[in-house]
Amino acid sequence: MVPSRASVLMAALLPLLLQCSVAVTEASCSDVVPMKQRREVISITDFGAVGDGKTLNTWPFKKAIYRIQHLRRRGGTLLYVPPGVWLTGSVSLTSHMTLYLARGAVIKATQDTRRWPLVDPLPSYGRGRELPGRRYMSFIQGDGISDVIITGENGTIDGQGEVWWNMWRRRSLHFTRPNLVEFKNSRDIIISNVVFQNSPFWNIHPVYCSNVVIKYVTVLAPHDSPNTDGIDPDSSSNVCIEDAHISTGDDLVAVKSGWDEYGIAYGRPSSGITIRRLTGSSPFSGVAIGSETSGGVENVLVENVNLYDTGIGIHIKTNVGRGGFVRNITVVNVSMNKVRKGIRIAGDVGDHPDEYFDRRAIPTVDGITIKNVWGVDVQQPGSIQGIKNSPFTRICLSNVKLWGVAKRSAPWKCVDVSGAALGVQPWPCSALARTISSGYCSTAF
Repeated sequence: MVPSRASVLMAALLPLLLQCSVAVTEASCSDVVPMKQRREVISITDFGAVGDGKTLNTWPFKKAIYRIQHLRRRGGTLLYVPPGVWLTGSVSLTSHMTLYLARGAVIKATQDTRRWPLVDPLPSYGRGRELPGRRYMSFIQGDGISDVIITGENGTIDGQGEVWWNMWRRRSLHFTRPNLVEFKNSRDIIISNVVFQNSPFWNIHPVYCSNVVIKYVTVLAPHDSPNTDGIDPDSSSNVCIEDAHISTGDDLVAVKSGWDEYGIAYGRPSSGITIRRLTGSSPFSGVAIGSETSGGVENVLVENVNLYDTGIGIHIKTNVGRGGFVRNITVVNVSMNKVRKGIRIAGDVGDHPDEYFDRRAIPTVDGITIKNVWGVDVQQPGSIQGIKNSPFTRICLSNVKLWGVAKRSAPWKCVDVSGAALGVQPWPCSALARTISSGYCSTAF
């Protein structure tokens, strides 16, 4: 039986209202895409789907989305997924729809890799990210669509990625693994109140998108799962990531913008990215920018982040041959516990798609402000390694306290960098030890 539209909408809005009542004074960027009510509600069971965890429901999902796309109901349509385990192949969403997962609903990816379609590589990458040529289609994807919501009562989207991880370990892959969720060339997207787990590759990947809100999500994968990045905004603008818990096998959040000569030619930066109230753990980076930054990354705000059992807390990474720029990045109010390295800003990270990258394409890194950072059990406080012919400039460290596991803390390591440091312990490298009389670096924020 399909619940009434009013009951579904109330169930969808109730957790949001409760969270908003608690966090009424907290800053938020989520109004970039307002949550919408849909006039029409349909259920996946109306199209013959069976939630027994065994029946393949790819065709029912396709039929339901085809109906939404072609009937074009005023105000859009909500596709309700009731409690149960709904096994399916890849699903392509359409504009003006909400995919709503009830409490206890699990949309589970088939592990039959023969059922995964191949798609063209992204133009800003020029090939699959792992292997040359095409790539497997993402589990849930949308291309050129708008006004799309994935939400619910903390239902689960499960990529069942172990079969893909094992193929990667055995080096038996022929194409790049699929992402769990990818929106491409799309706008006005909301992803909220859903658990994402066991992605074959990256979890949530908005690429060439604008106006994207990702909030109140949980993203999970084993720490030994390869390349299972949590959320990767890529050549996208006005992206809001708030109130997320992520524990995966790779970077929790990584801002990207294309790979070497392909990213330079495509030329679309990531800009206007906000990452706020993030908690999580990873053997790699907590919050990363790069290493694919060839289209440029600018105007990024990261604040109120809590990291534990993590490789590198804050990681800005690029390489000779990338080109592009990283500028106007602000990181503020970060706590770390049991972290291998607190802060790393590096110009020698990441591989290249092929031998045709331009070795004269030198990236620029300028205007990086990191304030109010506290860490305990930090093995090494940080390193800033610029590029010989392109030093990293206006690097500001302010009120950064990173305490080591032993009484004597390891030193900072810096080369080819200029900037300032105020209230930093242990005291940083000499290139930052002086205070520049400039307004861009101060203890206030």
